[in-house]
Amino acid sequence: MTRLQAGDTAPNFTLPGHDGKTYHLSDFRGQRVVLFFYPADNTPTCTTENAEFATHAEAFAAAGVQLIGINRDSLAKHTKFAAKLALPFPLLTDEDGAVSGAYDVWQEKSTFGKTYMGILRTTFLIGTDGRLEMVWPVTRLAGHVDSVLTSCLSKN
Repeated sequence: MTRLQAGDTAPNFTLPGHDGKTYHLSDFRGQRVVLFFYPADNTPTCTTENAEFATHAEAFAAAGVQLIGINRDSLAKHTKFAAKLALPFPLLTDEDGAVSGAYDVWQEKSTFGKTYMGILRTTFLIGTDGRLEMVWPVTRLAGHVDSVLTSCLSKN
């Protein structure tokens, strides 16, 4: 679980997106942002999560919320993944892990008794002032995107 909490200032970043643009979190000041970290492109749960955010992208946009996905995959992998799912939001690459570290989502994980370092699936709602409004450590994907959207709509 991340050490960041609601009320903390969201760590700023500059990262390349799958669409060829460079994104700075500070460019979104004055707008709310849903920043979601996910482990890997083209895995079943991560594909479902991205597809669900894409399905609700218009509702997030109508609420004035920018969606951004981040993991440590390459830009080439992100480009293929985004095209495959027709994602209407940017996927940013954090290949060196600096942003994942700043958000405290790069942590030791364990699967079937094997430990390794990886991204903990986590979603952050960043307010117009650059502070975290909500933090969701995602332990179960079912209903997660709906919950995030409901929170965005209720605080709109």
